[in-house]
Amino acid sequence: MSRHPTDPPGRDVAGPLDGVRVVELAGIGPGPFAAMLLADLGADVVRVDRPGPSPLGGDPARDVTNRNKRSVLVDLKSPGGPDTVRALASRADVLLEGYRPGVAERLGVGPEECLAANPALVYGRMTGWGQQGPLAPRAGHDIGYIATAGALSMIGAPGGPPAVPVNLLGDYAGGSLYLTTGVLAALLTARATGRGQVVDAAIVDGTAHLTAMFWGMLAEGTWQDTRGRNLLDGGCPHYAVYETSDGGWMAVGTLEPQFYAAFTALLGLDAGELPDRADPRNWPALRTLFANRFKTATRARWTDVFEGTDACVAPVLSLREAAGHPHLTGRGTYTEAHGITQPAPAPRFSGTPGTLRRPPAVPGAHTPEVARDWGVPELLKDHR
Repeated sequence: MSRHPTDPPGRDVAGPLDGVRVVELAGIGPGPFAAMLLADLGADVVRVDRPGPSPLGGDPARDVTNRNKRSVLVDLKSPGGPDTVRALASRADVLLEGYRPGVAERLGVGPEECLAANPALVYGRMTGWGQQGPLAPRAGHDIGYIATAGALSMIGAPGGPPAVPVNLLGDYAGGSLYLTTGVLAALLTARATGRGQVVDAAIVDGTAHLTAMFWGMLAEGTWQDTRGRNLLDGGCPHYAVYETSDGGWMAVGTLEPQFYAAFTALLGLDAGELPDRADPRNWPALRTLFANRFKTATRARWTDVFEGTDACVAPVLSLREAAGHPHLTGRGTYTEAHGITQPAPAPRFSGTPGTLRRPPAVPGAHTPEVARDWGVPELLKDHR
């Protein structure tokens, strides 16, 4: 992506999206995370915060999803608020919003108004239910979206309740990543044609899309439409988690025969004497054997046994433990920036790597700066 014409000359390239300008209308959940992804990759993301406290509370200076951004304050319900946002949109490549359907239009910053100001604008919309459909106007959260999309039913032990995967599966995987993919694809089209468009990213759509492989397996009869009884959902004894003697857990993923052979040998079992793992009727017996073995030693001991082998076994680490793992520290997967331990930008680029340039943006902290850099003096009217 090229540098924006009004950017100062000689500035270092910040990443593969250097020169791309993004307006983020402040929200919660998947929208801020998608904007963070773009910011990590070098985009100049300006978050439009509303006056007043954050809807979720907390210290904005520690909200990692607002890193690498700048923040301005605009009251969209004030007489000049919509004009200010449209002025920002006229100078942007991308606008992201996460309101319920119809809200942006009522505020005067919907796609029609913003594309009229900037026909090449990519207008990204992030919702749970989407812009159309019977549930589109209804409230919701990650857990309800992934429940409706069928994904939540797949997670958990057989006969027990579904396990809640925090908000990673819906908000971020089914929401943010699909919004980001859609926006980048539309940005390529806009650069080629000069025509922007609306990207309708719904968490239910993205989460359903993530289950594509399992629909194929259902069709061929190799997946049961119930949790905890399949190859990849913990039903298989050689793709599961096991408790250790000290209450820790080890994750086992030995699908291929050669990895399974290494696993059983290191576990101290004779593969030739074990029941045939290809027959699901033998899975309960194998699970008992594996569980009993793991219970004989601590997590640290089993980690020493399996670390550095091709047995495909790993300790289940907490967030803080993960940040200190030798492999992740060696790669710089986690980093310390602006006083906060946090994940480094991903993925990685050989020529234009993403960077951590700014700490989490405090609402309104960059209003004069953005007014100058983007040439939007309207921002200063609300700032005074």
